[in-house]
Parts: sequence; C-alpha cells; structure tokens
Amino acid sequence: MLVTPEQLLAFTAAAMLITLSPGPDNLMVLSQGISRGRRQGMAFGLGCALGCLNHTVLAALGVSALIAASPLAFTLLKFAGGGYLIYLGWQALRSPGASFQAAAAGRDATPLAATFRKGLIANAINPKVVLFFLAFLPQFVNPAQGPAGLQIAALGLVFTLQGALIFGCLGYFSGTIGQWLSKSRRASQWLDRVAGSVFIALGLKLILDRGH
Repeated sequence: MLVTPEQLLAFTAAAMLITLSPGPDNLMVLSQGISRGRRQGMAFGLGCALGCLNHTVLAALGVSALIAASPLAFTLLKFAGGGYLIYLGWQALRSPGASFQAAAAGRDATPLAATFRKGLIANAINPKVVLFFLAFLPQFVNPAQGPAGLQIAALGLVFTLQGALIFGCLGYFSGTIGQWLSKSRRASQWLDRVAGSVFIALGLKLILDRGH
C-alpha cells in the first residue's frame, strides 16, 4: 500500500484545516462568488483546487526545490503571479456591474470554463503555494511505504480533492450571500469593485512580499 490509512487520515485532517484557514485562495473564491454568483464562484474554486495538481507534480519531480533555490526563478514567478491577480482585479473594477444579476437570471455571458481557467492559473503560478507544497507534502511521506515521489503525488491528489470540495462549498455559499446583497445594479457594481480590490491587494502583496 502506497499510503497507509493512518497517513491518509492525518494528512487529510491537516489539509482540511489548512484549506479552511483564511488565505488568498479563500478570499479569491469568496469574492468571486459574492460578486458573480454561485456557479462562477464554484468554477473559480474548482480551478484553484486543480491548480494544486501543478504544485504536486513540481514537488514530486523536485522542481519546486530548484525554484526555491533560485532567487531569480522565484522572483519571476512571483511577479507573474502577482501581475495576473492585479489583471483580474482590474477587469473586475472595469465591470459595468451587471454580471451578478445576469448570473442570478441564468444568462451570465462569462463562460464557466473561462472562470475555471482564471482560478487554475491564479493558483498554479503562485510561488508561495509552490514552496508550501514543497514543505508540507514531504512531512507525511513514510520511506517504508515506497518511493517518495509517488507518495507525494498521491498525497497531492488527496489535497486537490479536498480543496475542490471545500472551495466548491465556499463558492456556492458566497454566491448565496451575494444574492442577498445584490438587490440592484448599483449594488452589483459595488460587489465587483470589492472583488477587484481584493484581487489587486493580493497581487500587490505577493509582489511586494520579500519572503522567500
């Protein structure tokens, strides 16, 4: 058996606590759901969760260690991730504010695939998540159970699945909150402004953070 039941239980409990704790991914999913509705929030959350597969592969192959050891690679990835979040925020700030009302009426022009892709990219190119996976997954590897790379891959898949469940629920319930708040076009405009501000703030924080 590649991963024992004890390993799996301990890892899943830790992963769920980490996923539920306040962080950039949670804020992005919540802001997307509140401003654009349940389906858009769930699609973005699913994209964020599946972005973890990228970090799992990098950690399993040892690429994350190379990125962590290279200040230039880390900095470039940090600017790319932060720049993308700022771009998403700018798009939200420029929105006319009708997106949530259209979503509530079942006629949102934004394809769910596009929203999913935004969440996927936002998570996949975040260097902080790269380093987190590099530090977190190996803690639950048992050398007696087989190759470390395969165990990391299995644990990363479990992390992705629980993340998809939790982020999906966040997207759904934040959409419900947004539905209560959005009673007019003006209200939906403000929801988009708040969501855009959250994305831009997270992008700037990622770029300006000096931690490695």
